Amino acid sequence: MAQDKKRIGVLTSGGDCAGLNAVIRAVVHRAIHGYGWEVVGIHQGTLGLMERPLKYEELTLKLFTGNILRLGGTILGTTNKGNPFNYPLEDGATVDRSMEIIEGIRELKLDALIGIGGDGSMKILNRLAEIGKFQFIGVPKTIDNDVAFTEFSVGFTTAVNSAVDALDRLQPTAASHDRVMILEVMGRDAGHIALNSGIAGGADVILIPEIPVDMEIVANKIRDIQAEGRSHSLVVVSEAVKDTDGRHVTQGLQGEMVRYGGVGHVIGRKLHELTGAETRVTVLGHVQRGGTPSMRDRVIASAFGVRAVDLVAEGKSNRMVAWQHREVVDVPLEEVVIRYSKVDLSGTLVETARGLGICLGD
Repeated sequence: MAQDKKRIGVLTSGGDCAGLNAVIRAVVHRAIHGYGWEVVGIHQGTLGLMERPLKYEELTLKLFTGNILRLGGTILGTTNKGNPFNYPLEDGATVDRSMEIIEGIRELKLDALIGIGGDGSMKILNRLAEIGKFQFIGVPKTIDNDVAFTEFSVGFTTAVNSAVDALDRLQPTAASHDRVMILEVMGRDAGHIALNSGIAGGADVILIPEIPVDMEIVANKIRDIQAEGRSHSLVVVSEAVKDTDGRHVTQGLQGEMVRYGGVGHVIGRKLHELTGAETRVTVLGHVQRGGTPSMRDRVIASAFGVRAVDLVAEGKSNRMVAWQHREVVDVPLEEVVIRYSKVDLSGTLVETARGLGICLGD
């Protein structure tokens, strides 16, 4: 294709997940094979642009063997700490470091930037692009699948597969010991992982942030299962479900942001109190972020990477690639960053769960 030679950057930002390397690979292949462009990989997300000297590498086809497509995580590294517009210092103060990033992009002589991130990362990168007046295209990735306007984000399917695998392993031990097995999965603002894995994994109870939990209703479900002659059951809980007092269960290490985690144990104790059932809790945690990317994540990541480069070639900016109706489209980032995609309580999956007799806590 005839095209003025460009030099584009690519970075990963926010939490890691499976499929990021497949996006990077697709960007490099499309840019080099399709347009003859140069590609720069920026290390550690926006942190690499704030460092002096800058942290980056030239990405060539020699780096992208077939194995990279299969690797979890990101070969460029990533960060989910420190909003550059309000960057925290060791003394507790904050400083605006946004211009350092913009200057870094100019120093690298980038014609455009492709950022692979969740809604928080893209909100920051979109704002930087508007201030710095550089071309920017976003690629959605998050295991939570809560980015607006896309049916799938990179990393979601692999995370769900990990949760389903855990349920497949928990069911026989639950049956062997007559226990209620509780699996706590990630999902900071939305219950997509819990809902999808719970249906696929044969859960009896699925608790998600979008539906307030009535523990008496959940306990009645466990009692009904026992009355039917089955002495074991499976419960899937999203980490963002509130406890019995209506509060999020959080934890945090010194110097780190407070994080969700631990509500599964709260639910387990309460179910034991209400039903007398023996409960065991598994917190899946970061196992959901790692591992070999699923087929769907690899395919969607590849399609996103190719389309992102094509959008740069078309001169578009401040757009996000998205998956809708079995194809890649692009949507305005200004619309994406002001909302998120929660579970549709009148949607097919919620109706499917209810039709299967799964208790949703209400």
